[in-house]
Amino acid sequence: MPGDPQRIVVLSGGLAGYLFALDAPVVATDTRVLGVTDLDGGFPPSWAAEAKEQGTAALPAGEQLNVEAVAAAQPDLIIGGGQGITAVQAADSYDALSAIAPTVLVPTTTTAWQEQLDLVAEAAGRADGVQELTRTYEEEVAQVRRDVDLPQGAAVFLLSLPNGKPYLVPADAALPRLTAEVGLTPDDVVTEAGNPPLYGSGDSFEVSPELLASVADAPNAFVVDLGGRGLQELKADPLYAALPSFAAGNVWELPATSYRPDYDGALGALDALERLFAA
Repeated sequence: MPGDPQRIVVLSGGLAGYLFALDAPVVATDTRVLGVTDLDGGFPPSWAAEAKEQGTAALPAGEQLNVEAVAAAQPDLIIGGGQGITAVQAADSYDALSAIAPTVLVPTTTTAWQEQLDLVAEAAGRADGVQELTRTYEEEVAQVRRDVDLPQGAAVFLLSLPNGKPYLVPADAALPRLTAEVGLTPDDVVTEAGNPPLYGSGDSFEVSPELLASVADAPNAFVVDLGGRGLQELKADPLYAALPSFAAGNVWELPATSYRPDYDGALGALDALERLFAA
């Protein structure tokens, strides 16, 4: 591994934000962030300015990793993995990538942003920048806890996807854990659903429309729109309107970047909670 890499290629848009937060040199990156960007390209707003300032190139997005584009960037370090389709693509192309430059893949099971940050920072030779970022986050958590008046009772977390099917987020996934840090109580929807199989890295599961009312019966709910229907559209759907949280008006929308948050996404989620529940 290079001690001070100067041409880093990042294969996952969900990991690139860490490199920019650490002021590491990113020569090219995938731009896809769930619910924020897609195959049409464009840098995610949270780090678009940094990418443009560095002159970072956007890697072609597709059903397979474009290894030729990675090689053309002449990297001295490749970082990939994490969650989503880009992690699968990087794992499938690991041998080809390793022939180009030293390649580090963040395990799919590493879902906490703090752990992802540690791994990426160590690989990029920027471990000395982690403490400052972590301290900033912890100070923000403490401030939000002081400044908000949170709803009482448990909360469920609903995903709105393009296929229109109901999906819930387990209480131990990244977003519910983040909200627990400021005082919310994530509901144990996995147990209530009878321990269904979890998707991807274990941070969502589908629930049938017939069971939604019995599983998502908490008094509060948060919706994350990942390319599906927004909160107002869901409120007009009788399936959701019958839920206790919707019926009582105790339902709020959180940004897409809060679902699988990186450092910027975690701060953005805290900002959203502070705005929603300002005392």
